Amino acid sequence: MSEALLAVTDLVAGYEGPVVGPLSFDLRAGEVVALTGPNGAGKSTVLRALTGQARRLGGAVWRAPGVTLAYQAQQAPELGEVPLRARELLGLHGAYRCQALPNRLKRLLGSRIDRLSGGQRQLFLVWAAMLHPGNLLLLDEPTNNLDTDGEQLLADALRALPPERGALVISHEPEFLRQVAHRVVEVRPA
Repeated sequence: MSEALLAVTDLVAGYEGPVVGPLSFDLRAGEVVALTGPNGAGKSTVLRALTGQARRLGGAVWRAPGVTLAYQAQQAPELGEVPLRARELLGLHGAYRCQALPNRLKRLLGSRIDRLSGGQRQLFLVWAAMLHPGNLLLLDEPTNNLDTDGEQLLADALRALPPERGALVISHEPEFLRQVAHRVVEVRPA
């Protein structure tokens, strides 16, 4: 059995008050676990509670010693017309292994982020998390704005996740989750 990276027990999370929970699940190295549920159920709040952006109001979250997070938020930060190049965006996220980028993205490394399509920007943000050295990958709606080829590229990458890494993925795309998830955890509002 692979090493546990994360154990969530009776988590209640929110902001001023509870949004989600109680929720329990675990995630092991080499595993992709999907969080599903209706809009507003608190899926993103679970990820934010794991990153410290939302409050844990009850329950427990345990991370194995040495586990670090790589996080792709559902809402990309607004960059406006900041002349940030794709290569620089990856660097800001600690994702320096550009040689591991799919060819579709390598050719765009010198492009300004504000001049890319929504799908291209999304792929760079997802790959910034994928190439981050963190061993627990948190992806919040990574297929937003992706075309079919982009979704397949991401599905292939998640299926090839190194055995020491695990991923927690939120998506409303049942076919995508069927391709990548080892287990599905249903999230319900508090």
